[in-house]
Amino acid sequence: MALTTGLYTAMITPFTEDGAVDYGRMARLAVHLVETGHDGLVVSGSTGESPTLSDTEKLALYSTVSDAVRGKAVVVAGTGTYDTRHSVEMSKKAADLGVDAIMAVCPYYSRPSQAGLLAHFLAIADATDLPVMVYNIPIRTARLIEAETLAEMSAHPNIVATKDGVGDLQYTQASLDLLPEGFMLFSGDDSATFPMLEMGGVGVVSVAGHLAGRQIKRMIEAHQSHDPAEARRLHDGLMPLFDACFVEPNPMPVKAGLNALWEPVGAPRLPLVPASTETRDLVVAAVGRAQRL
Repeated sequence: MALTTGLYTAMITPFTEDGAVDYGRMARLAVHLVETGHDGLVVSGSTGESPTLSDTEKLALYSTVSDAVRGKAVVVAGTGTYDTRHSVEMSKKAADLGVDAIMAVCPYYSRPSQAGLLAHFLAIADATDLPVMVYNIPIRTARLIEAETLAEMSAHPNIVATKDGVGDLQYTQASLDLLPEGFMLFSGDDSATFPMLEMGGVGVVSVAGHLAGRQIKRMIEAHQSHDPAEARRLHDGLMPLFDACFVEPNPMPVKAGLNALWEPVGAPRLPLVPASTETRDLVVAAVGRAQRL
């Protein structure tokens, strides 16, 4: 499947009580998300606790989700790391497993120059024929992909989208002003989805989609149907949930919500810990309000 616009969720990674990846639960979660309106699923991103997953676990997760939803949703493999060679290797292996697209995060810790960032992403884009989504989230990586650099990347035929988690709408507008027509800009922050849609964005890579996929999909569809007032109403109604999902480090709150409202997905792996009871209750209450929209 081609990378499309709409609602994507960066999937959590379920763990068993002894901390192993629960692949059966991952498959069921993928099916559940598709049934609640998702156009695509991102596997092994920040929300999936990718830094704590081994390569073997990541590859098995790509395969698990691809097999579970093949032909029903776009499967995007989070293959990016701070090591270009490793990222290229994982992208090739993910392609061999049948994923539909690659998401590559801005290299973290090393703090490369803009020239280094450009070379890094071009190497990943050259590794396969799959479309690439560039994930720009400086709060996690300590490095911003500047708008001009992103525009240079967009000249590569495989680099077709960005997940904008910068947290600066002025930056978003500057990017859109430079990017070619047809390049897809996704919100990387649920709370910014509506304003980014208003600016020309095409969807979201969500966290709250685990818990309110139908409502978020309705918001996006309302905007696509030229009903911004309805989209804004849904956005405002969802804001308590968007906020609740980040009162503690992601994915702690959303995992607590899934444990309470869906199926057991386990605790996060250290150094993350389970969310507090107060956070769980806040998420559950926010989901209840979202379901009444």
